[in-house]
Amino acid sequence: MTTRLTPAELHARPAADTLVVDVRTPGEYAAGHVPGAINVPAEHLDDLLPDLRAAANRRRIVLVCAAGHRSTAACAQLAEAGIEVVGLTGGTQAWSAVGLPVDTTPHQGRAVWAMDRQVRFAAGSLILVGMLLGRRAPKARLLAAGVASGLVYSGLSNTCGMAALLAKLPLNRPAPGALDAARATLRS
Repeated sequence: MTTRLTPAELHARPAADTLVVDVRTPGEYAAGHVPGAINVPAEHLDDLLPDLRAAANRRRIVLVCAAGHRSTAACAQLAEAGIEVVGLTGGTQAWSAVGLPVDTTPHQGRAVWAMDRQVRFAAGSLILVGMLLGRRAPKARLLAAGVASGLVYSGLSNTCGMAALLAKLPLNRPAPGALDAARATLRS
């Protein structure tokens, strides 16, 4: 069974009874996360299923992302694996909006943009390149049309293929040993 908690409800829960798992990329997590949250990017949840299952037997796991979309998908993924978790309604954006504190951590020595900002930059750049190249080679406009079509599909389906691709870039990947640290926290 998957339910949602509001930021106020999560904030009121005893920390000893609750484990917050942030499913965003390491860079997004580093930019600001719920205090005490551990980072397990959504694409690595399958790698830690046994540890997540064991942790869920000891305490309530709350999944968090930026706005609630990725954590909702992650909740469904874990529920399908038989792991009971809850999501944070509105994610860290809602958490911050009600005045609750966020922690920040360095990520590989550089600032990393939030995934939605990375997607907007990449999509805008590709469309602009397609349009500019299209002045000399009209078929290059297909690049712009393809990206625009992907954005429309993303809006309709509430998924984002470009974000999935960008998440694989080195700056969005966990640092060496980060998943081992998350695994150790899940086991404690």
